Amino acid sequence: MASISIALSKGRIFDETAPLLARAGIRPKQAPEHSRKLIIATNQRDVRLIVVRASDTPTYVQHGGADLGIAGRDVLVEHGGEGLYQPVDLGIAKCRMVVAVRKGFDYAGAVRQGARLRVATKYVRTTREHFSDKGVHVDLIRLYGSMELAPLTGLADAIVDLVATGKTLKANDLVAVEEIMPVSARLIVNQAALKTRRAELQPLIDAFGKAAR
Repeated sequence: MASISIALSKGRIFDETAPLLARAGIRPKQAPEHSRKLIIATNQRDVRLIVVRASDTPTYVQHGGADLGIAGRDVLVEHGGEGLYQPVDLGIAKCRMVVAVRKGFDYAGAVRQGARLRVATKYVRTTREHFSDKGVHVDLIRLYGSMELAPLTGLADAIVDLVATGKTLKANDLVAVEEIMPVSARLIVNQAALKTRRAELQPLIDAFGKAAR
């Protein structure tokens, strides 16, 4: 068994993390897209990668299923960050969390008039807090994909989702009307593990910090 586990998700997070891992001297022995294995050995005998769903990364780290992890700020804010230390903004997987509506919808007017908005999102906690801070009443509709359909089909007045280039919004006649937060991936560490195993974990944290510069 490896003594240090790093949790991360397939796709953009894994792809953009790979160069940072290499700079930190860690090379996976196989690429996740070429294998069904969820635990991946590396060239360092005491370090392994565990492949998890992006939204589950903070949970694995918080509860000790992994010592470290790499997760987007969106996931961490939605999770709440309990039991986690976030020592490094890795500067990868950059995008924005935005409020978007169909073209022609008077979002500013609806907010000004105190209308109750229907908002579709998978970021329920973050969305609720955002609109609560603005004093806007919302009915939240939880969706996990094809978010852009919600305003087009009348399911919702607005969506809260991540945007990188904005091309998908444009292709579906939607526009971003408000930015909630910029998003990038962070290195996260189990706080209890860091207290009891700092000698093992700190060099790896420092290596990620250096690799991200």
